[in-house]
Amino acid sequence: MDHYRNPRNKGLVEDDEYVTIFLRNPSCGDDLTVQVKANGDKIESIRQYGTGCSICCSSASMMSELLASKTLTEAAQLINQFYLMVEAKPYDEEALGDAISLQGVAKLPQRIKCATLGWKACEEALGKIQEEQADDSASK
Repeated sequence: MDHYRNPRNKGLVEDDEYVTIFLRNPSCGDDLTVQVKANGDKIESIRQYGTGCSICCSSASMMSELLASKTLTEAAQLINQFYLMVEAKPYDEEALGDAISLQGVAKLPQRIKCATLGWKACEEALGKIQEEQADDSASK
């Protein structure tokens, strides 16, 4: 509940260097925006802001804290580990930090979308960053 009461990296910035993704979970009413800024292959900053249930907001806070300063590859691997956890599949418990507290979501299928919304938004942002980097290197 600490991440719900005291969310990390909350608030959006007006900066074109961030890739911004907005996602909605209509089944629960969650609205979440995630911003990711990378410097080369490393995440420099993650911001998140939204309204929604405690699972969605806490999960987004945990995601933003866990993935900050990771490489794009490391972040993608951690996102995958989180998905495995909420699907009750084998995963690396040590890798997920505070996010391990959401493992019980696997027993609540209707809440999986709440828990994964921020992670999906970050995954989309990472995909756009990689596309932009590929386009930049192809044009050189």
